[in-house]
Amino acid sequence: MPQSSSEAAPTVIRWRSLVAAIAAVTAVGMAMGLGLPLLSVILEKRGISSSMIGFNSAMAGIASMMAAPLTTRLAHRFGAAPTMIGAILIAALSALGFYYAPHFWMWFPLRFTFHGAISTLFILSEFWINAAAPPHRRGLVLGCYATVMSLGFAAGPLIFSATGSAGLLPFAIGAVIILAAAIPVFIARNDGPSIDTPPDLHFFRYIFAVPSATAAVFIFGAVEAGGLSLFPIFATRSAFSEQHAALLLTLMGVGNLIFQIPIGMITDHLKDRRQMLLALAVIGFVGALALPFIVHSFMLTAIVLLFFGGSIAGLYTVGLSHMGTRFSGANLAAANAAFIFCYAIGTVIGPQAIGSAMDVAGKDGFAGAIAIFFGLYLLLAVVRLVFRRRQP
Repeated sequence: MPQSSSEAAPTVIRWRSLVAAIAAVTAVGMAMGLGLPLLSVILEKRGISSSMIGFNSAMAGIASMMAAPLTTRLAHRFGAAPTMIGAILIAALSALGFYYAPHFWMWFPLRFTFHGAISTLFILSEFWINAAAPPHRRGLVLGCYATVMSLGFAAGPLIFSATGSAGLLPFAIGAVIILAAAIPVFIARNDGPSIDTPPDLHFFRYIFAVPSATAAVFIFGAVEAGGLSLFPIFATRSAFSEQHAALLLTLMGVGNLIFQIPIGMITDHLKDRRQMLLALAVIGFVGALALPFIVHSFMLTAIVLLFFGGSIAGLYTVGLSHMGTRFSGANLAAANAAFIFCYAIGTVIGPQAIGSAMDVAGKDGFAGAIAIFFGLYLLLAVVRLVFRRRQP
């Protein structure tokens, strides 16, 4: 059986480790927030079709799914910190490579290496954070992590708005930001968690070892990716202006930002974190069902989306925290890789499912598809809670 995380768990917050891991992954988040709109704008200016831009962007999810099973093996062989530094170097070189690649086909392997390296960094950073957090403060620590990460992603588009898409400058800034992530990792390299033994289970078995957590991050990936990409279409079809649609998306981001620490703190006082996952799924389900009925009012829609954004992001934070209560060492690293793997699958399936629902049912298909995602998770969460209570 996988090792319980209660063994050798820290009793106090390891601030040096946490600062290093959070600073590293936040720097990469900033670079991604800069790079994603930058690459799309440049391809559009080159006359690349929207479908091909989307196909190129889909390499991110494919790379994440392929990198996840390999990450724990690399960390076991080379160490967590050296593997993270190697991933940082690959990501930085790939970021510069986009500028120097003269042909569009070259952007496909570059997307693959960039996002594969980024996924490795996220997996090991979250493993590091989870390992450094004491059990009674894990929710608070991961709430802080999610909040800082949100700020990092938000800073990326601001940098893009200042640099524009012309020339080497935005690519150089992105590469420098990524390389800066290596500094805190190198400083705290001796404080990082060790993976001295291989995981107890095959990688794919970790997907089902903590289904409440992995299903939560799948729903998060599907709703986040599909919702963010297709909400502007839903909003404009609902008679909102583009400016109002953008403002509503911003409010979802604000909900993501302000609720993560309170959610984490509440979770630390619960005996079973799945209770919080169930509550967040209820909020998401009700919010999705309510959208078609309140969309006539900007204020009502804004209030619902504020809490909706917090509940969506909370699935990630609480799911990661719940997983951290079950594993430690190599098993925690492997479980974290499975966690990111499920997130990547969600980002691939979500936009396709929600987009297809809108093709079939019109604008209301947007809310209906999201409600189905949350409804399926509610069913799983209720079954898991009832099953545990019936165990002797």
